[in-house]
Amino acid sequence: MKTTPDEWVARIGHVESATGGFFPGVGARVRGKPLHHHCRERRWFDLYLFALTGRQFAPNEIELLETLWTYTSYPDPRIWNNRVAALAGSSRASAGLAIGAAVAVSDAEIYGMGPGLASYDFLARYVDATDDDLQDAIATTLKRDRRLGGYGRPVVSDDERIAPTIARARALDLADGPHVRTALRIERHLLEGRWRMRMNYAAIVSALCLDLGLTRDEYACFTTTIFLGGMPPVWKAARQDVAGGLFPIPTSQVHYDGHEPRSWPR
Repeated sequence: MKTTPDEWVARIGHVESATGGFFPGVGARVRGKPLHHHCRERRWFDLYLFALTGRQFAPNEIELLETLWTYTSYPDPRIWNNRVAALAGSSRASAGLAIGAAVAVSDAEIYGMGPGLASYDFLARYVDATDDDLQDAIATTLKRDRRLGGYGRPVVSDDERIAPTIARARALDLADGPHVRTALRIERHLLEGRWRMRMNYAAIVSALCLDLGLTRDEYACFTTTIFLGGMPPVWKAARQDVAGGLFPIPTSQVHYDGHEPRSWPR
């Protein structure tokens, strides 16, 4: 979408926002609603989704989306994005810097957002495909990209989050949408074919979000912070431990094939 100079001129000196506004000493509004009145009996996650999408989700939908965050909040400093938060704590960086950097690292190509968006796009495109067309799309994508977003896992084949997530969605009567069914069909084709790849968390999350009507941008924003719950505890633990004591690497363990040691002029 191109912007004309006249549109820029019209915005000089003020900000137009459909999401809300702050009025000092009076209050704030979110999507046209008075924040403190509208949210006095609502959960934070309810507000989060309403502000992001402009939609009021049903209680079971809010419960499911919050569950998707909860089930991937692993407080393990070895996980790639948590490691950034923990290393920041070990170097005594602030909580804001640590968590902000860790969230930014979640926007990765082979972990986190990359597979999630690839899975979202694939499911959205092939949700109505026949089994034959779906098989062809899977084979074409794997041949071209050597991977399929939302399927396969580098450490172990099974993803321990899938079964409890589907069980929770089923308990909330949200497990039988067309995108979830397509995600399961894809897994069946992969297991019956020569690939032997199982679904990972990206596929079930993108399928459930699609069935709940999240747009691609809303999905991207929602999943960018899906790992957040594990970051503050690893930052705190590393900060309270020996400074620089997380993942220390002695020089004897570093393979170096550059220049030999040499003298530098004073």
